[in-house]
Amino acid sequence: MDRPQLLSAAGLERRLGDRLLWSQLDLALAGGDRLGLVAPSGAGKTLLLRTLALLDPPEAGTFHLLGRAPAAWGLPRWRAMVLYLAQRPVAGGGTVAANLRAPWRFRERRGRGGWSYERITGWLAALGRDASFLDYDAERLSGGELQLLALLRALQFDPTVLLLDEPTASLDGATTTAAVEALLTDWLAAGPRACVLISHDGDQIERFATRTLELQR
Repeated sequence: MDRPQLLSAAGLERRLGDRLLWSQLDLALAGGDRLGLVAPSGAGKTLLLRTLALLDPPEAGTFHLLGRAPAAWGLPRWRAMVLYLAQRPVAGGGTVAANLRAPWRFRERRGRGGWSYERITGWLAALGRDASFLDYDAERLSGGELQLLALLRALQFDPTVLLLDEPTASLDGATTTAAVEALLTDWLAAGPRACVLISHDGDQIERFATRTLELQR
């Protein structure tokens, strides 16, 4: 059975100053895709993820999500469905639980299920953490703990496309990294979803990605 096409981009071009990063770049994601971006440092991998989320506009190119152009969705809805997870996430004041609850106040999140203690604690268990993590002071988390908070915050919204920028770079050890990869694999299998991954770890790209895209200047 053919997998549904979720996100497509055609003819993307981007410069940084007078330097051409990439041009005539085409990309298509179907349900279940785990696309690894492969490129040398400075080739614009992060910028491409931000471009797909329409956080940074390209100089040329077109996008479609579920067959519809960005104008048909509106930027807030597009960014909720094509969700960018930054390498160095930030947290607001209060507990981890408060940070997970807070985004549900926004209009684009309403009517989409809302906060689920059972779902979050199930994911925490898969990551080797117990429910006490929800009571941690979010502003005192380590870099790795912040990455886990950001991942949970993103997954709870069930975006159509998840854009992962070094999501395990600050985690403490191979066991937690493996747990994150397993959780992502299970989450992707639960619906017509796809992800794009940037990782400095070539072994992770080989292990996790179902296919790769090499950025060519």
